[in-house]
Amino acid sequence: MAVKITLPDGSIKDYERGVSALEVAESISPRLAKAAIAVRVEGVMQDLDTEIKEDSLLQIITVEQPEGLEILRHSAAHIMAEAVKRLYPEAKLAIGPAIENGFYYDFDVPDSFSPEDLGRIEDEMRRIIREDQAFSHWELDKETAIREFAAKGEEYKVELLQDMDDEKVSIYRQGDFIDLCRGPHLPSTGRLKAFKLLNVAGAYWRGDSSRPMLQRIYGTAFARQKDLDQYLQRLEEAARRDHRRLGKELDLFSLQDEGPGFPFLHPKGMVIWRALEDFWRQEHRRRGYQEIKTPIILSESLWRQSGHWDHYRENMYFTEIDNNTYAIKPMNCPGSVLLYRRRLQSYRDLPLRYCELGLVHRHELSGTLHGLMRVRCFHQDDAHIFMLPSQIQEEIEGVIEFIDYVYRDIFGLNYRVELSTKPENAMGPDEIWDVATEALRQAMEAKGMPYKINEGDGAFYGPKLDFHLEDCLGRTWQCGTIQLDFMFPERFDLTYVGEDGNEHRPVMIHRVIFGALERFIGILIEEFAGAFPAWLAPIQARIIPVGDRFLDYAKGVQNQLMADDHLRIDLDRRDEKVGYKIRHAQLEKIPYMLIVGEKEEAAGTVSVRHRQLGDLGSLSVEAFREALCQEVKSMSLAPDQDKLGKPMP
Repeated sequence: MAVKITLPDGSIKDYERGVSALEVAESISPRLAKAAIAVRVEGVMQDLDTEIKEDSLLQIITVEQPEGLEILRHSAAHIMAEAVKRLYPEAKLAIGPAIENGFYYDFDVPDSFSPEDLGRIEDEMRRIIREDQAFSHWELDKETAIREFAAKGEEYKVELLQDMDDEKVSIYRQGDFIDLCRGPHLPSTGRLKAFKLLNVAGAYWRGDSSRPMLQRIYGTAFARQKDLDQYLQRLEEAARRDHRRLGKELDLFSLQDEGPGFPFLHPKGMVIWRALEDFWRQEHRRRGYQEIKTPIILSESLWRQSGHWDHYRENMYFTEIDNNTYAIKPMNCPGSVLLYRRRLQSYRDLPLRYCELGLVHRHELSGTLHGLMRVRCFHQDDAHIFMLPSQIQEEIEGVIEFIDYVYRDIFGLNYRVELSTKPENAMGPDEIWDVATEALRQAMEAKGMPYKINEGDGAFYGPKLDFHLEDCLGRTWQCGTIQLDFMFPERFDLTYVGEDGNEHRPVMIHRVIFGALERFIGILIEEFAGAFPAWLAPIQARIIPVGDRFLDYAKGVQNQLMADDHLRIDLDRRDEKVGYKIRHAQLEKIPYMLIVGEKEEAAGTVSVRHRQLGDLGSLSVEAFREALCQEVKSMSLAPDQDKLGKPMP
């Protein structure tokens, strides 16, 4: 009996019933069969030895495809687990999935793994790969599987099995190693060519801090060695740019044991903060926003009314005042709503744009905290726009233009946009969500901007556009967002008096651009590798006298330059050699070094050196001041060499 198999190009071929996916690949092309690692049958990923018994739509999967690379990495996790069990028979297995850029496996072992252990595990993995063990798959009755894993002492696998509803469970074997897994996997261990174990971290079983702490080994794998080498180079560059390391070296911020997840900004970090804050305030004022400030503690009743109590309570902190429950705000929006509601608004007042650099607190698990990127308190550069329904399109487009200006024009950052739709826990009827989602879509279409749909990831009160910044290493960071909200005006009974004299319901936009100011600073530290453009640099220029007898001239230069309030100039008074002072300034990533000695004092000049361009020659103090002022005022990312001079040969 024949089966009809439809291929991705639309062609239909007849095969004998029970033909394997690998045999289908061989009939198409021996080259394809050699590259194949799995198959998708009627949309379901399966192993190559899968028998096709019904008419089916079939696609051969190779490691060149994203899903193929995921299979490769999942198989690498199994190979690593086998290697660990060979070297450490007492190790107990937990879970080992493929993840973005790699894989991991969690183990319960008596002692923590060391970097030396990772080297031993890698060597054992290579032996397993040389053995070219076949991955085989079969199904077991759930109760039989429980007995088998219990006999092996694999208590974590037993717990996983006990939580399953299936009567049959999927098992994979390679060599003597058996694991609970849905698959699919590579045809054999020998197909893994390029891999690297990266590091070890602690991880609570099932993410529960009351459960055992396991050892998680992270690794990565690629189809080709050159791809792995490029990735490892990116990791090295990422380590060089790590904002946590640079934050300490440049004395910008710290995180203290007394306040985990609550960052401390140092004086130099505050300079960057104030520069961004001044820019934020100036640009919002220019666009018709009114700045507000709302309390960080508000009553339980407010958070119930907003919906946060039901949809966000696990991320909130609480306190009690006069026997009443209050919450420390995780969002700024309810405060803006209360200000809108304080008086009757007219259609002539709309759109009303409130902006707030508001301090919010959110409860994050300790294992998720990461420098400035994931913290428990941060300042959100919120804005809430209250508008007429007829103003929706124009206001959304205006925010898109604002975000594009900040990301591309000011910071030179690329980004991508996702349209996030109604989540499962959403408030309000589908009809309202459809209208809001369509409005966001139309705004993106009107701007001619590409975007992708992120199904089910909207806020509980409305769909949103999420802006993901891309840094110089190709990593993305979700920062900006535009959320269109019909629910809050309804829940808080917000109205305006229309042109007809009757009361009507406004519409809200919730939006941020930086996102969290702390996180944005972390992104900038890594983007610029700590070498900030002059307008953001904590110290914009350092004056370096060649000897103590030129200190008075150096002080005069400093006073002349700092007559402009915008400039941040310091003076190196140390009794050290000039070369040492220059190297120290380079390590601090100060944009300009101004060398002054006998020649400069006589001519009333400074010898200008840039941290990247090197020696730029001599300039009068006034000429340098004007050039630096212009660079700072224009928020340029690079110096103007026409005004400062070309690098000296």
